[in-house]
Amino acid sequence: MRFFNLHTLAISLSLAGLSSLAHGAGFNLLEQSNSGLGNAYAGSAAIAENASTIYYNPAGMMKLDGLNISGGVSAIGPSFKFTDDQQSTVPLALAGKVPPGGNGGEAGSWALVPNLYTSYKINEKMAVGLGISVPFGLKTEYDDNWIGRYHSRSFDIKTININPSVAFKLTQGVSLGLGLNVQHIQATYKKATPVPIPHPITGQIIGVTTGDVKTKVSNTGVGFNVGLLFEPSEDTRIGISYRSRIKHKAKGDTDLDFTVLNPATGAPMSVHRSSDASATVSLPDLAILSGYTRLNDKWELLGDISWTGWSSIPELTIENKTLPTASLNLRFKDSWRVAVGANYQLNDSWKLKGGLAWDQSPVRSTENRPASLPDKDRFWLSVGVQYKPATNTTIDVAYTHLFASKAKVNNTNDDIAKYGRLSGSYKADANVIGIQVSHRF
Repeated sequence: MRFFNLHTLAISLSLAGLSSLAHGAGFNLLEQSNSGLGNAYAGSAAIAENASTIYYNPAGMMKLDGLNISGGVSAIGPSFKFTDDQQSTVPLALAGKVPPGGNGGEAGSWALVPNLYTSYKINEKMAVGLGISVPFGLKTEYDDNWIGRYHSRSFDIKTININPSVAFKLTQGVSLGLGLNVQHIQATYKKATPVPIPHPITGQIIGVTTGDVKTKVSNTGVGFNVGLLFEPSEDTRIGISYRSRIKHKAKGDTDLDFTVLNPATGAPMSVHRSSDASATVSLPDLAILSGYTRLNDKWELLGDISWTGWSSIPELTIENKTLPTASLNLRFKDSWRVAVGANYQLNDSWKLKGGLAWDQSPVRSTENRPASLPDKDRFWLSVGVQYKPATNTTIDVAYTHLFASKAKVNNTNDDIAKYGRLSGSYKADANVIGIQVSHRF
């Protein structure tokens, strides 16, 4: 049956492993601890100031005495606004039969990203911990009748990552951390699609109409993370960490709904089609090199260089039980991120934080920029404050604004007849507000 093609669905499933929205380049969510947000996550694998080090570098647990708990939430508000350059088209089969549509409105929306960590230092040689976080995320939603509805109407994927960890002190000044990651995905993707209408007797195609496609998939995958923490002096730390790829074999259902004329009565008739769907994708691995140094009683400096292996998703093949198999060449590229930050100890209770970062996108060409991920390189400007109401308690509050240049798009999904052309540019930015509360027992 040729009721719709899964070519565009490949885009959504290639992003499987996400949560509410994306704020690292691609769909990586860096907001795993808001104690680092004020520094734009500079020094993330080296600072080890609370139990959230489990995510960035589990070796940092050796810096935390006793029982530690750290939890927080980020409110992330992205903005994606498309502007058509008058070159966009609907699928060729529907040209002149359906209105082109508008710009889609505001495709971003506010969402909350939580985190929770606990660690326990058993003795001077060993510590254990558990992290619960949301490492990937994306949400875009357009007006139903926008010009790019045959590419995407809405895209909402959520994940949760469970990360039991252990750390060891190898030698004086060197610690090792290991972690297991169990990651669950849920994804929902909606779009419009042209649907060929066959003659009820001969099967010959006699027309075409617009259908609504909705796909829901889910999966649980397993990976690992490892980290080293070096302390050349009491005031200096260097952290190296790595998070592995996670292979997901997503499975779920695809539903197609459209309306045709009843051949017997001539009245409109609703038609529903459903199929099992599956796809295999390897989410990218991540490596971080971080540095932290305390210059004096007032100033701390932090730095970060990270690499994400987005080339693990060069293409995606969708298998469907009753609909055609389709492949999409995404051409994702590996990306880099560089961040610097500084802290100023105002007094015993208050610390001021600041940071800058450049974040490279895995999407490098206008032809491969999908409506579900209108990504572009971005710059971070971050500020934060840490309040210490008691000896063993800290409260971090931070704000980040993300700047991005216009992202041009000229995407046909390799088949202008089925998807039309989405041509124009995206204006994007984002605001992030976060709070983290940490306590040592």
